[in-house]
Amino acid sequence: MLKFDFALAVVSIGIAAFGVLMVYSATKDSMVQQGLSQYYYLERQALYVVLGVAVMILVAMVDYRRISSLAYLFYGGLIVGLVGVYIPHIGKTALGAQRWYQLGPFQLQPSEFASIVIVIAMAYYVDSLEGPVTLKNLIQLLAMVGIPMVLIIKQPDIGTGLVVGVAGAALLAVDRTPGRYLLFLAFGAIVGVYLIVHLGVLHKFQLARLTSFLNQNKNPFGTNGYNLTESKIAIGSGGFWGKGLFKGTQTNLSYVPEQQTDFIFTAVGEQLGFVGSASLIAAFAFVCYRIWRAMRLAKDPLGRLIVAGIFGLFVYSIFQNAGMTVGIMPITGIPLPFMSYGGSAMLTFFAAIGLVLNISMRRSVG
Repeated sequence: MLKFDFALAVVSIGIAAFGVLMVYSATKDSMVQQGLSQYYYLERQALYVVLGVAVMILVAMVDYRRISSLAYLFYGGLIVGLVGVYIPHIGKTALGAQRWYQLGPFQLQPSEFASIVIVIAMAYYVDSLEGPVTLKNLIQLLAMVGIPMVLIIKQPDIGTGLVVGVAGAALLAVDRTPGRYLLFLAFGAIVGVYLIVHLGVLHKFQLARLTSFLNQNKNPFGTNGYNLTESKIAIGSGGFWGKGLFKGTQTNLSYVPEQQTDFIFTAVGEQLGFVGSASLIAAFAFVCYRIWRAMRLAKDPLGRLIVAGIFGLFVYSIFQNAGMTVGIMPITGIPLPFMSYGGSAMLTFFAAIGLVLNISMRRSVG
């Protein structure tokens, strides 16, 4: 008998509905000032949520083992999609980055789907092994996650590249990978970060953006410190109860850049205060707990591996996004699940929840 996790589905949809409201609150005044409809972002975000819920239900209904059997096909499609954005007149460039396809009035960002596709592909590969992961297997897995990471970071999109890496690492940490290899991976990650920082792999503006949180008092209103300074002012000004929905000064006057996307958490903090922010974090914690529970109760290694990768995706995305708004994490372009404006991310997170529901429904115990 299938055991549908209604609690996980309902809370996920509830967060997304709340996200629609906060995206509207963060954009309505600026849209009016530009002579556009104040409902511009609201209507699109609401559509993304509806499509996301449909994707969640569809993914939940098709047995995850059948979905996983197409893992390499999905992976090949992802690589083609990531390469295609670099082709002139096909990929779209915006804000100095080349990572989108323009589909009529909407933009498709293939890198947003990378984490879920790579998790499925890696889980399928590890599950096909007859024994523990060997060094040869590990190298193949690193190549599997490394190729799309390089393509994503080159766009440039360091934040999404890191999400892909974390999701893959979470999967490997759960099953079939010897401890000595995990230590090797951790050491390799530290060395890799050091080399990237000191060998000039990143552009100067990227490095400055990533490290600005380490010295927040240095030029706080400069190019790299402005976002963080305004973000902290917005959240701090909300106090305990907040200024009230639609009443945030920082929000209404558009002081915080990209507030409907990367910095949507600041709109919550300013308008709804500590109470609203804590409630949102509590809702996210519940979602992560249900994902973790599904991982523990999965009836086979394949399901456990997939959910482990999704658990890493959600935990890191939430901590990184909320953390960067208060200055404890570097500023990277990572969306807050179900809250940040954008169709590609919304579909990805709902598809991930659909997979968790899929695996949870078919668990053998609990």
